[in-house]
Amino acid sequence: MAKEKGTRLIANNKKAYHDYFIEETYEAGIELFGTEVKSLRLGNCSIKESYIGVENGEVFIYKMNINPYEKGNIFNKDPLRKRKLLLHKYEIRKLSEKIKEKGLTLMPLKVYWNNSNVKIEVGLARGKKLYDKRADIAKKDQKREAERDFKIKNLK
Repeated sequence: MAKEKGTRLIANNKKAYHDYFIEETYEAGIELFGTEVKSLRLGNCSIKESYIGVENGEVFIYKMNINPYEKGNIFNKDPLRKRKLLLHKYEIRKLSEKIKEKGLTLMPLKVYWNNSNVKIEVGLARGKKLYDKRADIAKKDQKREAERDFKIKNLK
């Protein structure tokens, strides 16, 4: 079987962009078992409620839901188990120092195939206040109005 080329999105966390300012992003590998990989090929993954933590110099993702592979057997793992993320040691040290600051956290942004490997985009995020969210919504509305006006002018 030929290897896949390019990237293909598996799951996206749109809520993270709405609730947080994303300051930096990192690409991390993930430690998976065989039936989990097969399930990901079918797109059975959710990262909406998941979060990332650093323990003893290792990075883990919690509550990432990978539905059990339907044709699997006793080798299926718990769908909500914690999974180890694969990052360089200097990246882990940098992230652990950053999340000790007040207001910073690690968020999973998207899960995707990079060639034949499953990758997770991890974002260093700062929480938004309510007025920040309102300002973003107002900007989106203004942009949408401008595009609509531009489209109407070009049709005439």
